[in-house]
Amino acid sequence: MDEEPPLVREVYPDLVAELARLLAEAGERTLAREVPDLRLFASCECGDDFCQSFRTSAHPPGTPYGPGHRNVVLAPAEGELILDVVYERIVYVEVLDRAPLVPETTI
Repeated sequence: MDEEPPLVREVYPDLVAELARLLAEAGERTLAREVPDLRLFASCECGDDFCQSFRTSAHPPGTPYGPGHRNVVLAPAEGELILDVVYERIVYVEVLDRAPLVPETTI
């Protein structure tokens, strides 16, 4: 049996708290409630030094999200946080132009 990916809150608790707060402030309360249960499936592999984005669910590489997809652009104090949401589930968190995330545990 495969081990489940870690919860994002276990790896990046400060980021999870920020995401939940910003989503609530943006009126996205349903998504804010989802944040504590997000899992860290995979880090972005783009190689850009300004990118710390990650997947929060399984997704076939190279395929578009398709119907039900929308972006939620948040307003953090630093950098950019953009969420890819499919059918009201957060599937990807874009973390751009921010100080390096410091994990609480190893991934």
